[in-house]
Amino acid sequence: MLPIDHIGIAVPNIDAALEDYRKNFGFALDSREVIASQRVEVAFIRLPNTLIELLAPQDDSSTLARFLAKRGPGLHHICYRVDDIRSELARLKSQGVELIDAAPRPGAHRTEIAFLHPKSTGGVLTELCEHSRR
Repeated sequence: MLPIDHIGIAVPNIDAALEDYRKNFGFALDSREVIASQRVEVAFIRLPNTLIELLAPQDDSSTLARFLAKRGPGLHHICYRVDDIRSELARLKSQGVELIDAAPRPGAHRTEIAFLHPKSTGGVLTELCEHSRR
């Protein structure tokens, strides 16, 4: 069984979203970084059993900006932690799961990530992540 690594929530403004989570639930920022290759800024809130990842586009041409324009703020994806992302992608592909990413790419916290198409995962954008073994 794969554990949930984090839940991704698309927001137009990370500072405003962080303030809402602080004010409404008492949650605090754990870490924040820019992922230049995806043109997004992410902020993580650590909970006892998972992380919440707030994602905001850096510009209007990012995939996330298009997501927000089409769907608005809200649930973006669920991410499952895997030990070996390459073998997991191969296994899923052999089962007919449609991959958005055929090969892993860099993610936050020095992870390798890959997305699965919502058509193959019950309508939910699904991310896999492998944490660095260092």
